[in-house]
Amino acid sequence: MLHHISFAVTDIERAAKFYDKTLAALGYVRVFEDLCPGDEDQAVGYGLEGQGDKFCIKQASRSSASEGHGFHLAFAAPDRNSVHEFHRQALLNGGTDNGGPGPRPDYGPNYYACFVIDPDGHRIEAVINSAG
Repeated sequence: MLHHISFAVTDIERAAKFYDKTLAALGYVRVFEDLCPGDEDQAVGYGLEGQGDKFCIKQASRSSASEGHGFHLAFAAPDRNSVHEFHRQALLNGGTDNGGPGPRPDYGPNYYACFVIDPDGHRIEAVINSAG
């Protein structure tokens, strides 16, 4: 159903550093950038190498994230080790722990995930939902 999604960020350089590291843990890379310091329309897009962006961050005067709202974004992980690396990189690069890597049997017998809050307050997850 979804083609791509974008988040507003208050500091594009800080956010790009965060997402460069955390998404690399899942095999995603920066597939485009439109950076011009001071411009409100700056953006960085992420996806699989050689493909279009599926996730984009865009500079804004304020973040659209707010504490307590139910929206979050789950990134697909290729394996459980990458869930751990995503979590580690998130914490090393300005994210906040919101649930460490591990099984989530309430979500399903094979659901393995971690949860973090990015530097702008967006709730993100890395998940693999298959045996193995």
